[in-house]
Amino acid sequence: MAEPTDDPVPKIAAGDHEGYMRLALSLATKSPPKPTNYRVGAVMVDTDTNEVLATGYTLELPGNTHAEQCCIEKLSQKYTVAGTHLAEALPDAVALYTTVEPCSQRLSGNTACVDRILSAGKRIRTVYVGVQEPDTFVSGNSSRRKLEEAGIQVRLVEGFEKDILEVATAGHSSHSS
Repeated sequence: MAEPTDDPVPKIAAGDHEGYMRLALSLATKSPPKPTNYRVGAVMVDTDTNEVLATGYTLELPGNTHAEQCCIEKLSQKYTVAGTHLAEALPDAVALYTTVEPCSQRLSGNTACVDRILSAGKRIRTVYVGVQEPDTFVSGNSSRRKLEEAGIQVRLVEGFEKDILEVATAGHSSHSS
């Protein structure tokens, strides 16, 4: 497990999707390379105030934690509410930036990140992704469909694919450096 960090977050202009994706990618590099998971970074932003609400990366918190899960758990602690009641505490308009599409299934049996996002009600209105989840561990990720069916927009932030996949797959046996 990596050590949780409360590093200062750089000021990023409102609507600078590339800037937030760069921040998420820098967070992903803090995750320890392992052959059994992707190194992912995530950032949650209040789109009305442009305040970064939480950041996270794979294995930042104890357990087999994903980046989006870390953001949600940190916010649950910040607002002192259970994850299932986070919608009651979140601002009205939140964007989630994640380097890799949120998982739709966890081999560990943990709650999938897409279900955690959906449990935040429609407070998370848009999910910005850098790449779709590769089929390495679980094929046929259905998170985009689930999010869109719930009225949550999913947008690809283009131009980061090569860098994201290089970081995400570090530690995998087929990863070439």
